[in-house]
Amino acid sequence: MVWRVEWEDEAVKELKKLDARAQRSIVRFLREKIATEDDPRRFGDPLRKDLKGLWKYRISDYRIICSIEDKSVVVLVVRVGHRRNVYK
Repeated sequence: MVWRVEWEDEAVKELKKLDARAQRSIVRFLREKIATEDDPRRFGDPLRKDLKGLWKYRISDYRIICSIEDKSVVVLVVRVGHRRNVYK
């Protein structure tokens, strides 16, 4: 199954603020691992408390916060950033 990866406007802005190497790693991870996987949850972890219902993916010191929409087969990127700041 192929998942469609979509980006919220704020997540695109956050991605553009990162260095080029981090940007490439994040986009490559989403394109090669998440979009082509039968179950995108396999690579991530569920979030708790205020962010319950969202999933996180870890790429080095960066995190991708996503909403996984099973019915429409979409992984929606909500936030992207350094692990220190992304959950605030």
